[in-house]
Amino acid sequence: MAVSTMDSEPTRTPQPGAGLTKGGSSLLPDGILGAKLGSHGKHYVCGSMAAFTNILVTFPIQKVLFRQQLHGVLVTEAVQQLQRDGLRNLYRGLLPPLLQKSTTVAIMFGLYEDFSRVLQNHVGGSGVPELVTRSFAAALAGTTEAILTPFERVQTLLQDHRHHARFNNTAHTFRTLVTEYGVRECYRGLVPVLLRNGPSNVLFFGLRGPIKELLPEANNQAGHLVNDFVCGGVLGAALGIMFYPLNVVKARAQSQVGGAFQPCRKVLLTVWRERGGSVVMLFRGAHLNYHRSLISWGIINATYELLLKLL
Repeated sequence: MAVSTMDSEPTRTPQPGAGLTKGGSSLLPDGILGAKLGSHGKHYVCGSMAAFTNILVTFPIQKVLFRQQLHGVLVTEAVQQLQRDGLRNLYRGLLPPLLQKSTTVAIMFGLYEDFSRVLQNHVGGSGVPELVTRSFAAALAGTTEAILTPFERVQTLLQDHRHHARFNNTAHTFRTLVTEYGVRECYRGLVPVLLRNGPSNVLFFGLRGPIKELLPEANNQAGHLVNDFVCGGVLGAALGIMFYPLNVVKARAQSQVGGAFQPCRKVLLTVWRERGGSVVMLFRGAHLNYHRSLISWGIINATYELLLKLL
């Protein structure tokens, strides 16, 4: 779920496409735009637009968090690093996460709906619990997202001030990695991405319905928007903390250019030793990640559900 991500709430009945009618009828006559997109394509479009909105709002926070993950510094030092880099570099590296997150969130929601439908049709009447098919669909969607790991790889290099002089922009970074090191170099850090995406998706799609059920019943559009924001934010923040060490490992692995690919365990042990074997140091930046995820996934979730209603 980048988580990672880290940064989408359905209805109280966690059925694919249920959000289309939650809280009332479509806000457009007869779902004109939704009809043009198709009954399933709208989930991809809504997911992509929700992620696009989120990245524009939270990118500076993500950049501070990245510096903490990479260098283990306090938030004040990370902010000072960005100040020294200057305003013109604040949104440096924006394009990769904009492309990557817009695409992965589209895949996350769209493929979850598609895989759920296909699996349920395939095992219908066989006695397999719906929870199992939906969990498998969520894991498949999360694993598919890992295809776009190169975007996270380029984002890491562009955000790392040690590489500012070497890599100019997104296109230049991709070209340099492929021509000098090969396509495989673009997938450095793939293992922690896979370990993060599948399980986080299973938990996200499995818990968002029950969590929303616990919230007060909404009686208007504003109430639904608030509930969707709270539900997505709480889930995103919790999963962000749970999978934070994997994001630390990913950031460290992807900050390297060239050389041998280090196993995930070895990278984690290296970071652990460098930070004095301290859990607190390993989770440095986790508090900011919590707040960023709270905002990010709140925005994604609320925007996704709102767009489904608009369509």
